Amino acid sequence: MAVKPEQLFDRVVEWDALVSFATRPIASAQLGIVSGRRRMGKTYLLRALVERLGGFYFGATTATGQESLRQFGAALSDFTGAEVPISFENWDHAITYMFGLGAGNRAESPTLVVIDEFPYLVRAVPELPSLIQREIDRYQTESSGIRMLLCGSAMSVMGGLLASSAPLRGRAQLELVVRPFGYRDAAKFWGVARDPALAVRLHAVLGGTPAYRRQFLADDVPASVAEFDSWLCRTVLSPLSPLFREARYLLAEEAEIRDTALYHSVLAAVAQGNSTRGGIAGYIGRKAVDISHPLTVLEDCHLLVREPDMFRSGKSLYRIAEPLITFYEAIMRPAWARLESGQAEQVWARSAERFSAQVAGPHFEAICREFVLRDGVDLLGSDAVFGDIGCGVVTDSKTRQQIQVDVAVRQAGSGGRRAAVSLIGESKWGVTMGVNHLDRLVRARELLAGAGLDVSGCRLACFSGAGFSTSLRERAALDSDVLLIGLPELYGQ
Repeated sequence: MAVKPEQLFDRVVEWDALVSFATRPIASAQLGIVSGRRRMGKTYLLRALVERLGGFYFGATTATGQESLRQFGAALSDFTGAEVPISFENWDHAITYMFGLGAGNRAESPTLVVIDEFPYLVRAVPELPSLIQREIDRYQTESSGIRMLLCGSAMSVMGGLLASSAPLRGRAQLELVVRPFGYRDAAKFWGVARDPALAVRLHAVLGGTPAYRRQFLADDVPASVAEFDSWLCRTVLSPLSPLFREARYLLAEEAEIRDTALYHSVLAAVAQGNSTRGGIAGYIGRKAVDISHPLTVLEDCHLLVREPDMFRSGKSLYRIAEPLITFYEAIMRPAWARLESGQAEQVWARSAERFSAQVAGPHFEAICREFVLRDGVDLLGSDAVFGDIGCGVVTDSKTRQQIQVDVAVRQAGSGGRRAAVSLIGESKWGVTMGVNHLDRLVRARELLAGAGLDVSGCRLACFSGAGFSTSLRERAALDSDVLLIGLPELYGQ
């Protein structure tokens, strides 16, 4: 195995998967798809792979098919050391030539080929996937050491490469999605792991996107919570910062999005707390059926996530996948003119309550669910967290109220066993949690039992970013089913 470069933070799983693919001792040609939203470090990762293993790298640009063909030929000339520039009549000849580079190679000495920003090429040369498919099929029977990786950031395009009746359907041996860092890894990357309160705030604004720290902010990192406000005003909220318009660019770069105003309205609705299809439609003044396509496109672009309600069959809740977009829609977009005129401090001073309610609070809930999914196993035990993890609403018909469960773990019934709930929890970012929050969870557990679910092993978890009252701590000390999880526990301290 090629050693991962020291400057490549984390990405151990991704690196090992790519090296394994590129060095696989198989005689036939192999195809891999690498995707992920922009700024995740895909190009950085693939360039490091080519530097370690050798191979051909081509980064496509926004250009016509003919111009891209000339650029491709020039890159191949450099790779092969040709004395004269390689010129192709069309892309058919170019793809045939490229696969021919690995023809007859021994399986022990494969040739790595990386085509980055592949969606740019597909836009200019729609037949390209079919040409690659033809050569992949050809070299299933003939010897070839080609290990081709197609990479791109337009999630709707990359996702469609292997979907349904697409030419490359069933041809790929690797499908790797490079995702943002988890909240703990992001805190280590930003160097704030020892300050969980600052780490949550940073993650609520910028998420786990690695490029934002080094490429966009040149390692400008707040040293403490006290510096967070001034840091935010000189970076994300400043019209002089590249992060100022980044949320807009993330939406505009997706190939399937045409009417950006409609999509921004949908995202704004979700950022305002409208998480159901009906709520989103009502917020933007459309019928629910009219927003089906925008919701689907945003899901395909990995900008919106649809999560099923854990306790109401057929109901779903939407949340924005990219924290910077949530921050933009909730804080920046309503005051865009003032921010453009340089009034960041004034806008931010009036946004504290909105930031807590619409940005940090919902994001903290997502962090708590991620904790249960990943690192919570050590604290909660594998039995408690094994199952589907999400959130949901429990209806109390007696009081005609709904109890929002922010974190839930549910196991499907099987073999005559009832469906079971092993954990329900409530999270509060800026509120000190008390006995009343626990009592609400107790009532929710009773209602779930009345609905026929097995809650015999259901534990009650209170997640708080502001701490717990003395009475709640005393009650938790007497009841092993009650868990109090604060920032130190979430960050493994």
